[in-house]
Amino acid sequence: MAENLEEPAYTLIQTYDDFEIRAYEPTIQARVQTADGVSSGAASGGFRRVASYIFGGNQSSSRIAMTAPVSRWEEHEQGWLAFTMPSAYSMEHLPRPNDTGVILVECERETVAVLSFSGRTAPRKVARLETALRASVTREGLEAVGSVVLAVYENPWTTLPFRRRNELHVRIVLPQ
Repeated sequence: MAENLEEPAYTLIQTYDDFEIRAYEPTIQARVQTADGVSSGAASGGFRRVASYIFGGNQSSSRIAMTAPVSRWEEHEQGWLAFTMPSAYSMEHLPRPNDTGVILVECERETVAVLSFSGRTAPRKVARLETALRASVTREGLEAVGSVVLAVYENPWTTLPFRRRNELHVRIVLPQ
């Protein structure tokens, strides 16, 4: 999936043994609520809804280029799935979704700790890796805030597990 697809722009701030810190530029996301933010089965319905939007399910019937990653997370006991819109678009130039459950959100610049991994994204594995990421961030004297975001770069239905690129992102507070 990620081959030749635009990815959100970021600056690498710091590399540690088991994670790195990145500052992501502002983006626009097309988001939808799901039954569970990181469960593969629940996310597939959300994926179809957002994919429908970019493949012409919008008020101008415009096709919007696919980007990577597909992001999933839980926030306030609700799951979310999002595609980042191509950087060429501003909020004013994106067509409105036909599906009122698909919302367009402007995301501010943010600094995140990122743990990269391959393989499957089963909920127990993601939970274990989230615990490790948060512990690593704390060990380095940084503070992780908010929900962890699972970023999936490869198509899980067509890419062999060992070739999949996945990441966990968690916002951090940098020391002043």
